[in-house]
Amino acid sequence: MAGVVTGVVMVALDRGGGVDTAPARRPVVPSRLDIPSLGVKAPLMKLGVTDGQIELPPFEKPNTAGWVKESAVPGDPGSAVILGHVDTRTDPAVFYRLKQMRAGQAIKVTRSDGKVVQYRVDSIEQVSKDRFPADKVYLEDGLRLITCGGNFDWDKHEYHDNVIVYATLVKT
Repeated sequence: MAGVVTGVVMVALDRGGGVDTAPARRPVVPSRLDIPSLGVKAPLMKLGVTDGQIELPPFEKPNTAGWVKESAVPGDPGSAVILGHVDTRTDPAVFYRLKQMRAGQAIKVTRSDGKVVQYRVDSIEQVSKDRFPADKVYLEDGLRLITCGGNFDWDKHEYHDNVIVYATLVKT
């Protein structure tokens, strides 16, 4: 009898919006970036936004790229933004060859749910940081890979430009 009563109470709680005993689902996040044409296979870390400034991957991890967690998860609708350094003080970094990408090339992103989403490069542009195309980068659907480029300003210790790759989802 105790088993039947317990079973009835469990069913009633489940129907009535009672205690949820299902394990909590972790949010899906991108975990790996693969760019076959460049030989890039990089882990992805989460990057936040503080006071309107996007965090950057640490220089101590030059082969790690970062997904802006306020952007879309790759494979989902919206703009998914991934940043990576072009170099460090002494060595090339994960996006060192990003400006060599060409339209039609593939980019793959592995997600924490096991899905691998594939994008096709539409275009690549190098733009002055003063004319950064925020609407195009953050509001239009697709994957955006961003790094520094152009001339290096030794006084400010930064590059003048950004290199941006725009890509469209082709399959999950």
